[in-house]
Amino acid sequence: MQWLRPPGPVACGLKIGLLGGSFNPAHEGHLHVAETAMKRLGLDYVWFLVAPQNPLKPVAGMLPLKQRLELARALASGHSRLIVSDLEQIIASRYTIDTIRALTARFPLVRFVWLMVSDNLEQFHRWRCWREIAARVPIAVVLRPGSTLAPLKAMARQCLGSRIVIVDGRRNEASATAIRAGGNRG
Repeated sequence: MQWLRPPGPVACGLKIGLLGGSFNPAHEGHLHVAETAMKRLGLDYVWFLVAPQNPLKPVAGMLPLKQRLELARALASGHSRLIVSDLEQIIASRYTIDTIRALTARFPLVRFVWLMVSDNLEQFHRWRCWREIAARVPIAVVLRPGSTLAPLKAMARQCLGSRIVIVDGRRNEASATAIRAGGNRG
């Protein structure tokens, strides 16, 4: 596994949120999740892990990784506690579990928290080794409009219980799907 350097600051005891995704494109909703998680969970940083290709999403319509990284960096500019990374490309990770294994092995004294939005929780049980992900790092789910009931019905939440923390508050409707369909920036 190739490691050039960590994507952001790492030190014993730091609490770092990991927000993985396609970021196709990066939008205000991603900022909302990061800011909400930092405030509610006391995170020191949030790393945006821009995935080369989500195995559960089609390749068609996916912007090139370089462009998605540029858009995410532009979105995060001015936010010193947000780090945008192509870490998964660097370590040749296709799956979240591989990324989590690599990060927790490399930085055992950092407290990582996996961040997701509630509509992702509904299909989390389809992710490779989803139970192991939850065993290795806590998971925080930020509620989104249209999927606020996901924590009640999601199979993963029923199976994993307290390993998944629900973060409620002001909700943000921004969606990459809607942005791509309407051509607006969100």
